[in-house]
Amino acid sequence: MPLDAIPVVIAPSGLRAGELSGNAPPLLREIAEMVRRLLASGETSAIDLQALPLTPADLEWLREQLGEGEIAVTLNADGESSLDETACPGVWWITHHNPMGAVVSAFIEVAFVPEVVKAHPEDVVIGLEHLELLISDLS
Repeated sequence: MPLDAIPVVIAPSGLRAGELSGNAPPLLREIAEMVRRLLASGETSAIDLQALPLTPADLEWLREQLGEGEIAVTLNADGESSLDETACPGVWWITHHNPMGAVVSAFIEVAFVPEVVKAHPEDVVIGLEHLELLISDLS
């Protein structure tokens, strides 16, 4: 049977607005395993929240469970990005927006410091060159 002959029916999810799907609680176990790997080997990892079948209620529940940490970073590069440490140090809720403010990606990243805020060696070289220029102007 050719693929275009197979009937495709979109079935409603059966969830009402504000209902949990049951897909968020297993993420806590996955995040805990990611933290174990981070501590054991330094391996960072991430969960793409938009790639999962999560409802807005699931995301709200997960955010409440992870809580709010002490660090919040805002980046402004081709749209605003927020990097919020959760109440579990090493677990970050990261949201990237486009210049119009729409969410373009959302992740849970498990890392000591999120990769996106680490300075690239090329940028550090440029910073050093700037410092050396400032110092040379002092003479």
